[in-house]
Amino acid sequence: MARPNHLRLIFFPVFLALIQETTQLQPSQVWTLIKIQQLLNSPPMVSHWRRSTDFCGGAMGPTGTAAVLCYGDTVTQLHIAGAAGAPPLPRNFSIGAVVTTLSRLPDLKVLTLSGLGLWGPLPGKLGRLASLEIVNMSGNYLFGEVPRGMSRLVGLQTLVLDDNMLGGEVPAWIGALPSLAVLSLRNNTFQGAVPESLGSAPSLRSLVLASNNLSGNLPDMSRQSNLQVLDVGGNSLGPAFPRLGRKVVTVVLSRNRFGGGLPPELGSFYLLEHLDVSWNRFVGPFAPALLSLPSIRYLNIAGNRFTGTLSDKAPCGDNLRFVDLSLNLLMGSVPTCLRSPDRKPDTVVLVSTNCLDDSDGSQHPSPFCQNQALAVGIVPGKEKKKIASQAGFVAGIVMAILVAISAVGLIVFFAVRRAAMKGSEARAPTVSEEESSSTGYPSKLLADARMLSSSCAQIKIASLAFHFDAAVANNFSFSLTVKLGALGIPSYRSFSLVELEAATNNFENSHLLGQDSHGEMYRGRLGNGTPVTIRTLKMKRSRTTQSINRHIETISRLRHQNLVSALGHCFEYDLDESTVTQLYIVFEYVQNGNLRSRISQGTEGCRLTWSQRISAAIGVAKGIQFLHGGIIPGLVGNDLRITNILLDQNHVAKIGSYNIPILAEAMKSEQGGAGNKFQTESRMKSDKADIFDFGVILLEVVSGKTITSMYEVEILKELLAWAIADEDRVRRRSFADPVVSKGCSDESLRTVMEICQRCLAKEASQRPSVEDVLWNLQFAAQVQDDWEVDAWSSSGGSPVSSSSRATRSTRLHLSR
Repeated sequence: MARPNHLRLIFFPVFLALIQETTQLQPSQVWTLIKIQQLLNSPPMVSHWRRSTDFCGGAMGPTGTAAVLCYGDTVTQLHIAGAAGAPPLPRNFSIGAVVTTLSRLPDLKVLTLSGLGLWGPLPGKLGRLASLEIVNMSGNYLFGEVPRGMSRLVGLQTLVLDDNMLGGEVPAWIGALPSLAVLSLRNNTFQGAVPESLGSAPSLRSLVLASNNLSGNLPDMSRQSNLQVLDVGGNSLGPAFPRLGRKVVTVVLSRNRFGGGLPPELGSFYLLEHLDVSWNRFVGPFAPALLSLPSIRYLNIAGNRFTGTLSDKAPCGDNLRFVDLSLNLLMGSVPTCLRSPDRKPDTVVLVSTNCLDDSDGSQHPSPFCQNQALAVGIVPGKEKKKIASQAGFVAGIVMAILVAISAVGLIVFFAVRRAAMKGSEARAPTVSEEESSSTGYPSKLLADARMLSSSCAQIKIASLAFHFDAAVANNFSFSLTVKLGALGIPSYRSFSLVELEAATNNFENSHLLGQDSHGEMYRGRLGNGTPVTIRTLKMKRSRTTQSINRHIETISRLRHQNLVSALGHCFEYDLDESTVTQLYIVFEYVQNGNLRSRISQGTEGCRLTWSQRISAAIGVAKGIQFLHGGIIPGLVGNDLRITNILLDQNHVAKIGSYNIPILAEAMKSEQGGAGNKFQTESRMKSDKADIFDFGVILLEVVSGKTITSMYEVEILKELLAWAIADEDRVRRRSFADPVVSKGCSDESLRTVMEICQRCLAKEASQRPSVEDVLWNLQFAAQVQDDWEVDAWSSSGGSPVSSSSRATRSTRLHLSR
């Protein structure tokens, strides 16, 4: 989906600027621009700037990504835009120095510094640039909170800070800026509630808060007559649908926790062009009138529980070009206006996985949708007498089985009465249940959802059950480089027990990877060939359905390119006791060994190069960052060990064991590897404990020595400090693993050593943040990259250098 084109509101003034007569710029302002060039490490788009440059004459950079606009002899607009994914600027860079220098441009109204590798906390003294109206500092590495000093920018109309690492809460004062029209904070780590002040911002036209960690209900925005764009996708907002004015053009609420039904007034939003409410928890009837809104171009309701019957006579708006109704409970016929060849040639229509009249087999069987629609219509806490007895459930299931068998022509029949469930198999059949984390329906209602299997097919038979919507659980919000689809991680879903039994040959001992008093770990292969690891966990009878649902909610969001990600879950359910007796958690299976096996001396296999080691360390740091801030609440105290850092076939590092709350009790009893030998503090639930553990991993990555005790850590810390302090690089080379010491630049090696030393600080307060760790490692990677390029050039492309160059390409892709 394309982002709302609110950037037009930002840069439009630039293109309205008329070509002015050449005017001599004030010498002090010329000096300021040259100083900015130096502070930004002379990026290519301004490398041509000289004191003799006619800045006000429309001089552009070689790629057209830098411009200075003037009024008279003073600068009013400064635009410097780099490429997406630019590496961080050098360690001596100071964002504060840049802002201080910019203060010498008192009439500066428009400032663009995007994609330049700026890093550090956003300075509050930016508020000294009193004339600023438009600020765009997107695509950098800014972190910390939005400083209150910026509240002094009373003339600020546009603020764009997308694609950074800013965090904390969205400040309440930002909604009080009298002229603010565009606010875009996409893809950061903001958390907490959206401030009420944004609901009454007098001039707000575009609000973009997508891909953060925000939660709670949105403020009432119905009084905002100017609001046109609202994009809050990829958070944890909800459950109430936001109250909006009728002049909105774009509304994106996808991948949140909104529930209930759509408000009926949406049908009168005649200016609405783009509506995306996909992958939420909406229920109730879908209003076909949305298809015929006069301005609607994009409509996406996929991944909810909308019900109702569509008619082939339902009209469509003339502008409609994209419709996704898939993964709901809709019945009836696809409207004629959406069918080929009646629909317009450039219109995309997706309607699979409903209960529509369709001959291509992409829909649910009719009994499934009827039962599911009834289930989502039951209001928790009301009229519980409407729920049938257990005998009624069994009869309903038998009826559903007969209908399904008749439909597909398969001869499959299983008695479902509990009296017939005698020990005909070594493992008694149990009910596999997927519960909804978003509902409070009685557990009896959620009791029965099964997969029946014949020799050539599986038929899904669903009773009055509202399944846990696993697709909605893909609502993970850590926004720094999460592209799971490109890495082949399947969607999170619920599994049936039959599927898991088939994947493990009925949990045969040859598939057993390990066990403890709480359960077992099995290796398996799904029906589509995907290798998986299945963790079983016996559930205590004291656990409530609500407690289990909360844990499943957390597990469903543990999906990141640098974690061994959760793929789904399965319940075993005791009908007599109305309790979950066993939980199965399905994880991806990583087959390329652990990090120690590819580093430490004496181990077998191809040893990682220095570039690959930095890349692996960056991956681990990103995984830690996600665990700490990418889900709410964050997971800390993860007892990280190098033996639990796994590598996939592309050498992407994945954290294989972390502090899942429901497994915490079981994990405490597990030993192995370095265990808890490295620090007494690690038992404290602290993010700084994870930083210490990461420092131990980094120590082994650099030295190549297997570390098995805290004593060895202390010895290597002393040697590390000695190597860093020496001006001669000989000691650093002698400390590093001999396998890589000749293939790394001294600056890169020293940078990694220094951040390792800081991670291992005795006092937790002296250890760096995970963002600081990431910046240093990315800087080390960039330095190494430059060094390899120089080495390749100077060697004339020797075989050794060519190998390093090939590795560089892979490493850069992974580290960014």
